Amino acid sequence: AWCDTAVLSCSGTNQQRFHEHRNRLSICNKISYAIGGAPYQITGCALGFFLQIYLLDVAQLDPFYASIILFVGRAWDAVTDPTIGFLVSRSPWTRFGRMLPWILLSTPLAVLSYFLIWYVPPFEDGKVIWYLFFYCLFQTLQTCFHVPYSALTMFISSEQKERDSATAYRMTVEVLGTLLGTAIQGQIVGMANAPCLPGPGDMVADVTNSSRFGGLNDSEPVISLEHTKVAYMISSGVICLIYVLCAVVLFFGVREQKVDTQSEPMSFFQGIKLIMGHGPYAKLVMVFLFTSLAFMLLEGNFALFCSSTLGFRNDFQNILLAIMLSATLAIPFWQWFLTRFGKKTAVYTGTLSVVPFMILVVCLKSNLFVTYIVSFAAGVGVAAAFLLPWSMLPDVVDDFQVQNPESTGHEALFYSFYVFFTKFASGVSLGISTLSLDFAGYISRGCSQPEEVDLTLKLLVSAAPIALIIVGLCILYSYPIDEERRQGNRKLLQEQRDDEDNSETDSTELGNTV
Repeated sequence: AWCDTAVLSCSGTNQQRFHEHRNRLSICNKISYAIGGAPYQITGCALGFFLQIYLLDVAQLDPFYASIILFVGRAWDAVTDPTIGFLVSRSPWTRFGRMLPWILLSTPLAVLSYFLIWYVPPFEDGKVIWYLFFYCLFQTLQTCFHVPYSALTMFISSEQKERDSATAYRMTVEVLGTLLGTAIQGQIVGMANAPCLPGPGDMVADVTNSSRFGGLNDSEPVISLEHTKVAYMISSGVICLIYVLCAVVLFFGVREQKVDTQSEPMSFFQGIKLIMGHGPYAKLVMVFLFTSLAFMLLEGNFALFCSSTLGFRNDFQNILLAIMLSATLAIPFWQWFLTRFGKKTAVYTGTLSVVPFMILVVCLKSNLFVTYIVSFAAGVGVAAAFLLPWSMLPDVVDDFQVQNPESTGHEALFYSFYVFFTKFASGVSLGISTLSLDFAGYISRGCSQPEEVDLTLKLLVSAAPIALIIVGLCILYSYPIDEERRQGNRKLLQEQRDDEDNSETDSTELGNTV
């Protein structure tokens, strides 16, 4: 009997070691998983920074119609994100997994619709319908990519340590994606930036001799609006190619682990009620909504602010690049800060660190060198504000599983609502800001803008984001998952997995003995 017990104990230990080894991710797996996050950030950054100015100055839409396109396109995600999350959670398991087929099948149509967003059709009457249709279509297809990808975090490994490590890789690559999206779109378009048009109050001679507004100059080759249109198409083509390559690397470089769903299937509204009824998740979503809305306002209007208010029409793409470069370099620091002081403290510190620079950039006089310094410093806080809240989401899912051990398989719903609020914030910010510019009297491709436009842009990149950040951080104060609770949940989940493994091992050994 003693020998049998020893054999069973030894077998259980070996089984546990095998289980841990199976859930360990290689460096190649983590990099492949992280690369899958790049398409969302690259396209999102290009759309966030450049779509508004593209619709106004290149497609030359009325600001009112541009605001409708931007808002309706994001509002459409109010339907697609939770719906796709529900459909993904109910999808059958395939030999490739449950999440990966969604990613692979949505990619070809997503890149096609993205490319057509940046194409100016050869007709005027249907322009608004064209951009609205392809913008909504791309949002839907990108949701089919990003919601399963976000939920994939919970399926690449059952070990929280491995998931946290993979998330750190993902954060780094996503910031690199924002840098890449800004660099590709900004530099290609910046080389073909069409000159501004003098308004009724502008002196033509001043515009001709002023490089500040990017006006015409006899010593330089004349760049037409057609050159700018072609530049946008080239940059979108390059981004589409990167999108496809990243999807292929993710599909072949990551193995999705099958998780047995113990809970009974539930309806769409039952799933929403279940996850939104989890207090920590509801609070985290509200925090993310307000802080995302703040930084989306800054992102969506900063290009116009630099070119119109500050007068850096020929340099705004380089200023945006400085912000993203700074954010990329700051990722290792924030990763260290997060592990040293905790996630909640990191979100507070990182988000508040950008507030002084929001104030400085609108209070200081127009100076290109000072703007570069302020923008580079602001990038440190931008990295934390965009990415650190994502690192908190797996902790909420684990907390939910600890409190509801009988209810599993809802990871896609958790992530789909998180993605939805990101896009909703972007749509609201772009819609409100573009509509505000219309009321203020924005002049498309104008060398100068009315004072009302300058004041509106200052409010949109400084005062409004700061107010939203304060609201979001006030909600974060009541967020209940601290480091002690997070470690406790981690320990409880690990004990549950060990008990399940031991039960399976005992059953196997008992069957073999019989």
